Amino acid sequence: MVRTKDPAVRAMLIERAAQMLAAREPITLRSLVAGTGVSTMALYTYFGGMDGLWKAVRQEGFTRLAARLATIPATADPVTDLTALGAAYLANALANPDLYRVMFEAGFELEDAAAADETLHYLVQGVERATAAGRFRAGVDPLELAVQSWTIGHGLASLVVTGPLPEAALGHGVPLLTALFTSAGDDPGRCRSSVERGWSPAV
Repeated sequence: MVRTKDPAVRAMLIERAAQMLAAREPITLRSLVAGTGVSTMALYTYFGGMDGLWKAVRQEGFTRLAARLATIPATADPVTDLTALGAAYLANALANPDLYRVMFEAGFELEDAAAADETLHYLVQGVERATAAGRFRAGVDPLELAVQSWTIGHGLASLVVTGPLPEAALGHGVPLLTALFTSAGDDPGRCRSSVERGWSPAV
């Protein structure tokens, strides 16, 4: 009889691996399953070995990020929506700090290499909506502005999640994004209001 795989076991091993990596603990088959109630064979059953586990850990980070970004609705204010995507990025990092570290620090391939690009595409679409609505000037490169926006979010998340800055520092996102979006052509006062609305719910 073929034993049915338990998704909870797979998720537990991914979480444990992420926590151990973030804590810089030495990871072996035995140390990974120690105290979990599963055997070392579980690594082969669920991941085909350690390499498969590392891929799954990174993939889980991007999967959760994509799921969080997908919850942001489109409203009548595309700049608010674009800001809300950045806020959701930060909220996801704070909710999943171990996976967040592994997403960008670990040198392991992804199970689906397009996963990271898909999360960035949410921001690209947000820029395109704001441009189409006349908030950003024509000719703005959607990918370039999306990357600049992501850089702000990633910088804040990294500094808060990894330690040196308190969560209160996330408030810097409002003036930083306002300056970025104003440079793309948005009206300063209107931009500030939109950014404040988008930033508040998730951060």
